[in-house]
Amino acid sequence: MNISAASKAAGLPVKTVRYYADIKLVETPSRSEAGYRTYNDVAVRKLVFVRRSRAFGISIEGCRELLDLYQDQDRTSSEVKRIASKRLEEIEEKQRELQSLHDELAHLVTSCRGDHMPDCPIIDYLG
Repeated sequence: MNISAASKAAGLPVKTVRYYADIKLVETPSRSEAGYRTYNDVAVRKLVFVRRSRAFGISIEGCRELLDLYQDQDRTSSEVKRIASKRLEEIEEKQRELQSLHDELAHLVTSCRGDHMPDCPIIDYLG
């Protein structure tokens, strides 16, 4: 199938599919006689795999590792779990940071009277 059909099947923009091939995240597809990239079902499955991995915020390098493991029938699940666990820890840390920001901003918003007077704890804090 051509790149347009492959991108649609994988749920990715054509530009992203081309980029993943250019950086060799997925194998460079074969070319038709006219020079167009052609993708088979295996290539599309790998693109879907990468799309899903990226949706979890896994880095390009993490995707490379996971794709290597995906293709390695001698892999151990502990290797896969290590990558996923690392990402989970990063997400949990980000959640803590966001909760802290939320709490601080909520306090400032609550402290501000929001009236016609110029006094404002939000401005005071930011200043």
